[in-house]
Amino acid sequence: MKRTTKILSIVILLSVLILTACKPVTPQTYTDSLQREVTLLQPAQKIVSLAPSNTELLFAIGAGDQVVGRDDFSDYPAEAAQLPTVGGSMGDYNLEAIVALQPDLVLLSELNSSELVQSLENLGMTVYYLGNPVEIEGLYTNLETLGKITDHEAEATTLINSLKAKVTKVDELIATTTTRPLVFYELDATEPTKPWTAGPGTFVDQLISRAGGTNLGGNLDGAWVQISQEALILDNPDIILLGDSAYGITAEQVAARAGWETLKAVTNGQVFPFDDDLVSRPGPRLVDGLIEFARILHPEIADQLPK
Repeated sequence: MKRTTKILSIVILLSVLILTACKPVTPQTYTDSLQREVTLLQPAQKIVSLAPSNTELLFAIGAGDQVVGRDDFSDYPAEAAQLPTVGGSMGDYNLEAIVALQPDLVLLSELNSSELVQSLENLGMTVYYLGNPVEIEGLYTNLETLGKITDHEAEATTLINSLKAKVTKVDELIATTTTRPLVFYELDATEPTKPWTAGPGTFVDQLISRAGGTNLGGNLDGAWVQISQEALILDNPDIILLGDSAYGITAEQVAARAGWETLKAVTNGQVFPFDDDLVSRPGPRLVDGLIEFARILHPEIADQLPK
């Protein structure tokens, strides 16, 4: 009797497995940021990502194993840097290499042109264009979208809730501060008399403001702009953040620039290196960028900030 029951259980289990395997797949259609309808027969299993932000989003929601190729700049997390690259450093992509990876989805962002979308489609590729969020809350929407496309909705929801909790904590702490230091964010000072900075509406601008500071470049005209040394000295920032520190720029070099030695940030030792990837790539590390801004701008609340 026991043997018969055991055999019956095995037969039932096999029947369930067979029915599950034979269950018809329901195609899903999504509308991307170019208002194109993109249909997937099943959640994407082999993805080529052509933007660092998208690569980071995919790994953050647990879909890293589904990424089979990347652009030259996708170097985070470390596992992503081990994937085959399909170009992009000079704005050109190796379309043959993309096709050879046999992806069921090529994921693009605003770094990529509409012409690239068309070229990939002409090669029979399924392409999804994920636009950059305009503010940090838009990051959550992008995570939700990729969660659905990759069948990692639960992981995406967990991450979103964690990020929201951190941002809420930062907002609460910043609300208790009483000062708003003037911040100069340096992008490139190859020409020290005309350094590049982040203007209004950029994530740098938004996150500095949300972290309880005032972006010196916020009143300039344009997203990425140059400011004259005369104007910089006149504005006299309280803090200088070196977004170009990855290229070897140091506080000592800043202090040695002619005319810069008089700036408050220099004389008060308030020149700090900053990882620009945190705020230039609209991925989950935007929240890390916000926290790091708050830590530098308001050291009085540093030990209360989320880790």
